[in-house]
Amino acid sequence: MSNYNIKTLLLAGLVFHVVFIGSVFDCYFTSPVVHGMSSFRLHTAESRRLVLIIGDGLRADLLFQKNGFPGVKDAPQIVAPYLRDIVETRGAFGVSHTRVPTESRPGHVAIIGGMYEDVSAVTKGWKTNPVDFDSVFNQSSTTFSFGSPDILPMFERGATPGKVLTWMYDEAAEDFTKDATALDVWVYDQLETLFKNATRNSTLDAQLRSPGTVFFLHLLGLDTTGHSYRPHSEEYMRNIRVVDDIVRRTESLMHDFYQDGETSFVFTADHGMSVIGNHGDGHPDNTRTPLVAWGSGISGPLPDSNPSSHDAYSEPWELTHLLRRDIEQADLAPLMSTLVGINWPVNSVGVLPYLSPRRPGYLLPRNGQQTLAEAAYVNAQMIIEQYRVNHELKKYRTVRFKPFYELDAEPHAGKPRRVLRLEDIKEKIRRKDWRIAQILSMALIEDGLRGLRYLQTYERTLIQGMASASYTGWVAYASLFIFRPLDVSIPPRGGVVTALAALTLGAFWALFWTQQSPSTYYLYCAFPVYFWHQFAVQIIPLLPQWRRLDWKSIIPYTASIILVLQSMVVAYTERSIWSIGFFCIGIIWPLLSWTKEARARMSSPFVWPLCCLTTSLFPLLSVDKTESRLTIIAGGAAIIFSAVLFLQQRVGSMRTDEMKLFALQTLLLLLAMVITWSSVYHLQAKLGLPLLNQASGWVVLVVASFFPFLSRVKHSSVDSKLVMYFLGFGPSFVLLSISVEGLFYAAYAATLVSWIEVERALRAARLPRIKKSKNLQQYRFQADDIRIALFFLFFVQVGFFGTGNVASISSFYLSPVYRLIPVFNPFAMASLLIWKIVVPYIMLAVVFATLNDALHLPPFSLFLVALTLTDGMTLTFFFRVTDTGSWLEIGQSITFFCVASLLLLWSAGVCTGGEYLMADVLGSEADSARNDSE
Repeated sequence: MSNYNIKTLLLAGLVFHVVFIGSVFDCYFTSPVVHGMSSFRLHTAESRRLVLIIGDGLRADLLFQKNGFPGVKDAPQIVAPYLRDIVETRGAFGVSHTRVPTESRPGHVAIIGGMYEDVSAVTKGWKTNPVDFDSVFNQSSTTFSFGSPDILPMFERGATPGKVLTWMYDEAAEDFTKDATALDVWVYDQLETLFKNATRNSTLDAQLRSPGTVFFLHLLGLDTTGHSYRPHSEEYMRNIRVVDDIVRRTESLMHDFYQDGETSFVFTADHGMSVIGNHGDGHPDNTRTPLVAWGSGISGPLPDSNPSSHDAYSEPWELTHLLRRDIEQADLAPLMSTLVGINWPVNSVGVLPYLSPRRPGYLLPRNGQQTLAEAAYVNAQMIIEQYRVNHELKKYRTVRFKPFYELDAEPHAGKPRRVLRLEDIKEKIRRKDWRIAQILSMALIEDGLRGLRYLQTYERTLIQGMASASYTGWVAYASLFIFRPLDVSIPPRGGVVTALAALTLGAFWALFWTQQSPSTYYLYCAFPVYFWHQFAVQIIPLLPQWRRLDWKSIIPYTASIILVLQSMVVAYTERSIWSIGFFCIGIIWPLLSWTKEARARMSSPFVWPLCCLTTSLFPLLSVDKTESRLTIIAGGAAIIFSAVLFLQQRVGSMRTDEMKLFALQTLLLLLAMVITWSSVYHLQAKLGLPLLNQASGWVVLVVASFFPFLSRVKHSSVDSKLVMYFLGFGPSFVLLSISVEGLFYAAYAATLVSWIEVERALRAARLPRIKKSKNLQQYRFQADDIRIALFFLFFVQVGFFGTGNVASISSFYLSPVYRLIPVFNPFAMASLLIWKIVVPYIMLAVVFATLNDALHLPPFSLFLVALTLTDGMTLTFFFRVTDTGSWLEIGQSITFFCVASLLLLWSAGVCTGGEYLMADVLGSEADSARNDSE
């Protein structure tokens, strides 16, 4: 009986990788939310009320640029004339730079709360998870908010009861197949009704006229329209014009009601929109949003500076004669708080735009430089107060804590430097030395933000060390299940090693308990101790045998493996690497390695190169695709043609029940093609999605997808069952495709199936008399197994990147989802997209299980080899994660690590699922292969 249980390994690997996905957030993106800070405010206000209008999903360039829609017939030169007039005559404008993830929740949190939630916050949900920190709305006298049920409740439920009042339309109104401008018009209508009611309600009238009142208009139409029709469409352009008109009417409504000129207006967006109609990643199209501010307390247009404030991005706007005033998104919260004279949100890390006296900003205060100096002082107090609370928490919990020198050195009087610097600024303000006070405040703010970062990343080196030890330890631990040292006669020697492991684990756990570290830290430490303990105990007795190994061959071979893995790392950003990989395994490898005997054992040695070259074309295609009915139908036809051709050449005669099964599956695929053709036509013609199409689409998708799992047909061969799975998931790729995905599915599956024949012929030519290993204990590692494992990892990655791109996760289109779910439902839509990603892996699962059997190997043997290789990629991505630089780089680095980790977990599921799905036919494949070899 073997000392190695594959189930134990898979379970340990699953838990380990799930746990360590969280390590990247503990290491790089800890939550900035703490409590216990005091609030601060200016004692003067520049206006009595504020109107915040957010055009959800509005790109800066498409709002400001002249002739921004050249592809739209009769498009106006200026798409938003009212906002354009404000920019040129009485307001300030610029670009508000957002952070990843460019989603609605974090974008609104940054604007209204003045802080950036940690990246994982996007997984918290919206309505069901109210914000747990302060906001401009909570500090206002009353906030009247109008808009989407996906945004407003999270601020209402997180605020003081009764402080935030909401008017929301029904969720069913968010229909992607209908005119989304109706949502924006509804918002304005409710605002207009509110003011009409105030003429008959004295209590409401008094509430509306209270100082510190905020009006929030959330205009979702652009986001919905952008998803449905993309941002360069005529529909998106028309929606911008509707938003521009709502801004005009809103300002007129405010003027008519108040007639005091004491209203400030801020117009911006929570995020932008990619050219394919999605958002979420750090692409500049998603992170650059417009900002226009005007009204009471706002500086008007200013001439451009020298050097110019414009770049190649804004030069086409034809606004280069005016100063472009860019800000970070979180800077809006202190700006709005200053305008209406309310307490700044206590969790805000925003910096009042252009506090430096050397550059003009957005404010035009009544008291001039005095107000700017006092505002800078308040800003410094806010940042330092957050630093103080974080510093005290970290100092209390950390053994031998090292403070941030610039803020916490104590030169005299027992006071930290931050306190002395605040007192110095206050003294400068008392002496009316406004300019120096601003400069000193700005310097203190910068040090405060650096101090916050220092505290939030204080334990980064520790976590990086534990991650490195864990991932390398996992590789070592997994290798034990390949070489199986305990199954030989040499007994393990582990007394000293076990004592050292226990001592190490106990010391770290004691440290974590003393520092009140997160519970995950205990796991981060336990994994590497366990992995390396097991490896050391089992390997030490075998060390004398290592001297006999041929290291001159092993070192170059290992270097080539590392080169291949790192090439896959590069391919995450350079998709053409996958095409080069197909060329290498489809052309170069056969020319250099295949023997005449191996070629003779193949029915057609040219099929493998042809399939590889065909599949290599897809990573070369742009991820920015347009919806094409002809290409979608061609994909469905390719699936049917591939299945028929394969059945004729490989399966031969079939039983009647098999023929009926394939006929039914082909019929379902044809129905999917007809439904998709009709649905795409109706949606493109803006006729809405017919209910019959929606219902029949769901029926075909569900029946076709579940049929392979529920079918009781007994297959005469492995090839027959492979075709059943291939045809069964074809309708999914038709119904959920936008362009070439169906063609990719056919080419990818054909390559996988031909891989079985190639590997079987090579193994039979090299080891013609090999017998099947019944279990992993009998398995003996072959050097060629590493190449097969690398091929497997290659196909795992290609299944994800063949038509998509991790550099832009939004390259997975939403348009096909509207054929089944026309009303906004993020979780159902995400489920369909995930299913579309999963389908190629089902084919990989059944093929890999078949390959194991065809090579006379026990289940999971090749996967064990793959397990020892993959974390080389994962660890590389872990150290490439960054929280500095452009937001495109930050977003990509997080995504790379998460995808690499999840694909490893998915690989385990692929192998397990494949063995289960093919269990009833694999024996016959093995027998056939054995007969062929003899």
